[in-house]
Amino acid sequence: MELTFNELIDFFIVNKAGIVNDFLDQTLAAHLKANLQALYAGKRLGLAGKSKLTHNTLVRSDVIYWLDRTHQDPHKAIFFDLMDKFISYLNEICYTGITSYEFHYNMYEPGSFYKKHIDQFKDNDSRKFSMIIYLNENWQPADGGELCVYHSDKPETIAPQGGKTVFFKSSELPHEVLITHKPRMSITGWLKSDKRF
Repeated sequence: MELTFNELIDFFIVNKAGIVNDFLDQTLAAHLKANLQALYAGKRLGLAGKSKLTHNTLVRSDVIYWLDRTHQDPHKAIFFDLMDKFISYLNEICYTGITSYEFHYNMYEPGSFYKKHIDQFKDNDSRKFSMIIYLNENWQPADGGELCVYHSDKPETIAPQGGKTVFFKSSELPHEVLITHKPRMSITGWLKSDKRF
């Protein structure tokens, strides 16, 4: 896995938005996708927002399901083990001081979007890095749903193809999800630290 970790980190250093294919192996990705679809079919996904947050459907129209180890699902446990390894490696190589993370399943139904935003709250800077791991198969340009990342000089559009992972600083890159024309699935989350940099 270190080769994949290095590829993602190196791309991030050069481009500010690291991109790598096959961060998840195909078997694990298939199990996680099936789990997301089952939860969605059972109407277990809901609007984003915790406690003080509000959900504005003019800004975003996706639905989510928060992930944690208490679900005692073996495939989710493998995913979290992988994230623990990545964070350990990231801290060792880049001295990032990441101490925790939060992830959720993300479903964009046809017609859904998320307007331009950054991933760090005004009153809480604990989110240091954002990660998006796509679970879509056979994604085509006509399907829409691209991630549009706004670099200082020009925007970059990233197709949400299955197996692709995107990694960037939560406070630095404004981004949006363009309107999708078919169900768009991912695991999205943040690597966090209470330390001040």
